[in-house]
Amino acid sequence: MDSRTDADLPALPTIQDVFDAKAIIQGFMPATPLYHYPAVDDLTGTRTWIKHENHTPIGAFKLRGGLFLMNQLIQSGKLGTVVTASTGNHGQSIAYAARVFGVRSTIIVPEGANAVKVEAMRQLGAQVLFRGQSFDEAKVFGMEWAESQGFRFVSSGDEPELIAGVATYTLELMEQQPDLDYLFVPLGGGSGAAGACIVAQALNPNVKVVAVQSRKSPSAFLTWRSKKWTMASNDTFAEGLATAEPFMLPQKVIWQHLHDFRLVDDSDILDAMAHCYLRTKNLVEPAGATALAGVLKMGQELRGAKCAIVISGGNISVEHLRLCVNHLAKLRANTHSKDSLQ
Repeated sequence: MDSRTDADLPALPTIQDVFDAKAIIQGFMPATPLYHYPAVDDLTGTRTWIKHENHTPIGAFKLRGGLFLMNQLIQSGKLGTVVTASTGNHGQSIAYAARVFGVRSTIIVPEGANAVKVEAMRQLGAQVLFRGQSFDEAKVFGMEWAESQGFRFVSSGDEPELIAGVATYTLELMEQQPDLDYLFVPLGGGSGAAGACIVAQALNPNVKVVAVQSRKSPSAFLTWRSKKWTMASNDTFAEGLATAEPFMLPQKVIWQHLHDFRLVDDSDILDAMAHCYLRTKNLVEPAGATALAGVLKMGQELRGAKCAIVISGGNISVEHLRLCVNHLAKLRANTHSKDSLQ
């Protein structure tokens, strides 16, 4: 194993940590909806429920981890400025939680970061600094700058409190729908997938957790497959999935408990974004639609199964909204064309 994979990693969170996180988080936000859509069943050939993490106060599942982490920092007496690197949703979660708990926050984002998410971070009171051309470059700057200033750097993946916090969406889901066959989650850094594995393993090991990642940013997939730290290309349009270097704490969980890991093309993600709008009336960012893209990609393999899909975020940029609208027009035109031939 590469020396970078396991050194100095904190202990893995447990199911008890997830229950502890739920007790904290439910004081700040209600459970998100879990809806069944017949129109999605018709599309996928499954009986499917969708967990709407795009309905949190920041429009993304990451808020859960930020709230629990910040609470734990407060309890430990670590009240100084927190620094993190983010393409957007993790940064929003830290900014929101810092505001709630009265802590100063600085978010390092790459040049060209989603403007909707950047503005949201600023509105929440965070200082936002643009550094580097990618998330990984922003992360390196953030870690070095935080160390030089004596601030607490928050990793967007290798923090057990973040994993325990975001795992609460799976806890909510399985409390409502415990007899699933499959649970599909998007994977960028891996905190959501790791949390899903922890909860499923504890509550119903028969649930098969499937992670889905963009083929254009496959570092986590390659690391999971090879069981060693693997860096990869990173040019997906889904910024929430855009990590060139894997996070190893989530990997330690998914190596043990993840049932399957699928890659999808960015075109598949765009298709899923359009279907989310057509069939659930939700505008979803690319990373948020990736789990549905995985279900559609598996197709006949899932015929008749009971599935849950996590829509992880709804912070769609203007550019991605334009892409989605154009794709919607093509889908509608194809539908009308087929109807006219019948």
